[in-house]
Formats: sequence, C-alpha cells, structure tokens
Amino acid sequence: MADATKAEAGPADAGPADAMMLKPAFRLTGRLVATLRTADPADFRTHAVESLPLAGGGIEGDRHFGFTRRSGGREPWYPRGTEIANPRSLTVLSAEELAETAAALGLPGLDAAWYGANLVVEGVANLSWLPRGTRIAFAGGASMLVCDQNAPCRITGRAIAEATDRPDVELAFPRVARRLRGLIGWVDRPGTVAAGEGFTAFVPEQWVYAPPR
Repeated sequence: MADATKAEAGPADAGPADAMMLKPAFRLTGRLVATLRTADPADFRTHAVESLPLAGGGIEGDRHFGFTRRSGGREPWYPRGTEIANPRSLTVLSAEELAETAAALGLPGLDAAWYGANLVVEGVANLSWLPRGTRIAFAGGASMLVCDQNAPCRITGRAIAEATDRPDVELAFPRVARRLRGLIGWVDRPGTVAAGEGFTAFVPEQWVYAPPR
C-alpha cells in the first residue's frame, strides 16, 4: 500500500505551496460482512439477504434504486422535489464504526438494518472518511464509486430508539454518529456481491484546494 501520510506541495501555478496540499493515490483491502436490502419501499429499514445483485441503478426493487431521484432537505440549492442524479443508490457501513457508535450511545450493539444499509464491511479504518471518487472493487467483479459521507439524521435515530427502547437515542444519534454514518455511492460495474467477499478500495489522489492569496 502506498504511503499516504506524506503530503506534497501542489503545482506552482495552483497557488502557494504552503496552502495547496496533495496526497498520492493508494489502496486498502477489506471484507464484505453483510448484504441487505429493503423489503418495503415505504420503509427505509433493510433486512439481510444472502447476496445482492448490483445493477446500473443500484439494487432493483430497493427503496433507493434508480438513476435519478427527487431532491430533498440535503440539497437546498434545488427546489424540493427536483429531479436530480441519484448518487445514493448504495449505502455502506463499517462494522468497526457501528461498534464505536454503539459504545458512544451506551448500547451493546447496532444492527445495520436499522440504518437502512445495503453493505457492511470490515477492515478499513475510518471508512466514513474515504474521499469522493474512491472505487470499491469486490472480488467477484462488481464495483461501486463513493459519492459522499452519509449524514446521520433523526429518522435513523428514531428507528434505533424504537428497536432498543431508548427514546433518548433519537436526538443523540445525529450528534454521536457524525462522520461515523458510512458512505453513499453508486454502482460502477454491475455484478453480484455476497458476504465473505474481499474487496479493494482504490483511494484516488487527494488535494485540498486553497484560493490564491
């Protein structure tokens, strides 16, 4: 794996060298430990399945399937209900971050189904911090591209509160799970994925943009 800890100065025409930071691309490996999908399009919660066929628009029949979707509160730059591209046809959680969130909430554990997750993986530290454009390639051939971190909300907090009989979790979850809520993305290469499958995360070259002074 390439050393991603050393930052390099950006090109001379991009701005002051002390403001522009560049990190090289590198790879990480992990394992898929669970696959889930929605049973009822009206309910965001998912249930475990043996495998998931990933198509161009995500998981056929799943709540978030489709190449486009309607904008909501997370896209304030559009009028609510505007048809936009769907970058969140897949949601990925980290087993390690689930355990960290559960401990912070004082719970013995958290079920990825309460989150509405599709994939649960292990072996990649700080999964929720993987940058946009990371390609997660599964051993069986399917792959996905990371769009963004998934922001925690009270809807998930309410589902956890109801499942654990802990009403306080509804409000606590958005604060505790910030930057631990996993990732959203879309299918890059169709195929079927199953628990136990290995994967490689191809983390792209990263940079921090700073306007010229």
